[in-house]
Amino acid sequence: MAEPKNEEFLDDIEDAEAEAFADEMEEIDDDALEIDQLRAERDDLKDRFMRALADAENARKRSERDRREAENYGGAKLSRDMLSVYDNMKRALETITDEQKDANSALIEGIELTMRELLSVFKKHGIEMIAPEVGDRFDPQQHQAMFEAPVPGTKAGDIIQVAAEGFMLHDRLLRPAQVGVSSTPAS
Repeated sequence: MAEPKNEEFLDDIEDAEAEAFADEMEEIDDDALEIDQLRAERDDLKDRFMRALADAENARKRSERDRREAENYGGAKLSRDMLSVYDNMKRALETITDEQKDANSALIEGIELTMRELLSVFKKHGIEMIAPEVGDRFDPQQHQAMFEAPVPGTKAGDIIQVAAEGFMLHDRLLRPAQVGVSSTPAS
C-alpha cells in the first residue's frame, strides 16, 4: 500500500509540474504575444517617423525652390510692364531727326542716357534682350511670327523683318521677339 501513495504523490508532483509548465508556457505565449505587439507598434511608429521625415525634407526642398523662383521671377509682372517703357523710348530715339539732334542735343543725350540706364537695370535683374537679325532662322521658342510673306532670295522660315525685340527673364520668356517670316516655297 505504500507504493500507491508514492505513485499518487508522484502523480501529484507530475500534475503540479505539468500545471506549472503549462502556466509558464501560457506566460511565455503572453510575453511573446506582447513582444510581437510591441514590435508591430515599433515598426508602425518607425514607418510613420520615416514618412514624416521624408515629408519634412520634401517641404524644405519645395520651399527652397519656391524661394529661389520668387527671387528670380517675382518681378516678372513689373518687368513685362517696363518693356513698354523700353519700346516707347526706342521709338522716340528712332524718330529723332538730325535737325532735332542739333537743336536739342542735351535733351536727346538725356533720353539716350536714360535708355542705357534702363538696359543696365534690365541686365542687373536678369533680363536679356532677344534681338534677332534679318536672315536668322525663325525659332518659335523665342520669336512670334507677326506675318508671313514670300520674299525672293530667302528660304521659308527665315526672318525677313524684326518688328520688336523680345526679352528673357533668366531662362523664362518675358516677351517673344516679333518678326516677319519668309514663306517662300522651296524651289
